[in-house]
Amino acid sequence: MNVPGSLERGYQRFREGRYSRERALYESLAQGQSPRLAVLACADSRVDPAMIFDAAPGELFVLRNVANLVPDYEADGGFHGTSAGLEYAVRHLEVDDVVVMGHAACGGVGACIHHFTDGSAAGPFIDPWVGLADDAFRKVRARAPDLAGDALQHEVELESIRASLRRLRAFPFVADAIAERRLRLHGAWFSIASGAMLWLDDVSGDFHAVTTRSLANGVPAA
Repeated sequence: MNVPGSLERGYQRFREGRYSRERALYESLAQGQSPRLAVLACADSRVDPAMIFDAAPGELFVLRNVANLVPDYEADGGFHGTSAGLEYAVRHLEVDDVVVMGHAACGGVGACIHHFTDGSAAGPFIDPWVGLADDAFRKVRARAPDLAGDALQHEVELESIRASLRRLRAFPFVADAIAERRLRLHGAWFSIASGAMLWLDDVSGDFHAVTTRSLANGVPAA
C-alpha cells in the first residue's frame, strides 16, 4: 500500500485517540445515522464544518462543493451531486435545519469576480459552476458600484449565500418541508482569520455576528 504519510499518521492518531474514546458511539452509528442538521459548505480545506461547530460523529450531514453553491432545481436525469445530497438530507434523513455556510477569501467567489473584472477563466468545470454566483455579483455591483478588493469579495460572498438560499427554497421537496413547518433554512459566513461567524437574519436579510464568550471578552468579530 502507498498511503500518504500524513493520512497514515492521522489515521493512527484517530484510532488511538477519538475512536478509542468514542468507540461505543461509532459502533452505534454503524447501525444508522440520524443527524438533525445539514450543512452545505465550501470544499475549501480551511473551513471544515464539523471542526467549526465542534460536532460529534453523526451530528452533521455535510455537503461540500466549490463556493458552497446551491444549483438550480433541474429534474433532467443528469448528475447532480449537490442536489442529490440535499434531497437525501431533507427527504430521507428529514433534517430539521439546513445551513448554507460561506466563508472569507473564497476562491470560487473570487473566480466569479475575476471573470467579470478582468475576463480571467478558472477552467471548463469551475467557470460554469461559479457562474451560479453571477447574479450575486451583479446585485452587489448595482448597489455599490465603487466596491473593490476585499470589500467587494466580502459582499459577494454574503450575497451568494442569500442567492443559494433562494434557489434552495425552489426545490419542491424543500418548499414542501418548509410549508409543513418541519424544515428551517439558515445562512452563515465564517472568517478564517478571526474565527468569527456571521448569521443571516431571516427578517431583515442582514448578517449579524454570532456572539460567544470569547467574542464578548474582546476577540474581534470579523
